[in-house]
Amino acid sequence: MFKHCVIVFLVSMVPLIELRGAIPYGVVYDLPLWLTYIIAIAGNILPVPIIYLFARRVLLWGKDKKLIGRFFTFCLEKGEKAGRKLQAKAGRGLYWALLLFVGIPLPGTGAWTGTLAASLLDMDFKKSVLACMGGVLLAGAIMGALSLLGVSVFGG
Repeated sequence: MFKHCVIVFLVSMVPLIELRGAIPYGVVYDLPLWLTYIIAIAGNILPVPIIYLFARRVLLWGKDKKLIGRFFTFCLEKGEKAGRKLQAKAGRGLYWALLLFVGIPLPGTGAWTGTLAASLLDMDFKKSVLACMGGVLLAGAIMGALSLLGVSVFGG
């Protein structure tokens, strides 16, 4: 059981997969949903302040490097594009839009992309982190419900 808890924690920290993959993993391996939820939330929230404070600096530093430049440029462009799109649609409700962007578990959304977008847009640190954390809680609840539904529907 401990091994699966560690895997849930680590998977929830992986960009693009995050808790969208971690919660179903925990449910499939018969971890209690409440435990899976708590572990996945902790793992997904942990990188948020670090991403906000350091991701832009690291990506800007690495975009001109030979081996990592293309990937870092891709990440910068994805974050900037997501940020501009979010800002254009949200207007004054930008932080609520950020919460929903992170909270609705679709491909390309999540804590990593949302936090990077907030950082690239120079949004307020505290409000951005709180919006991303709220989004992670929402995404966790949605994935928990979908995982339970999937397990009961497919007999797992």
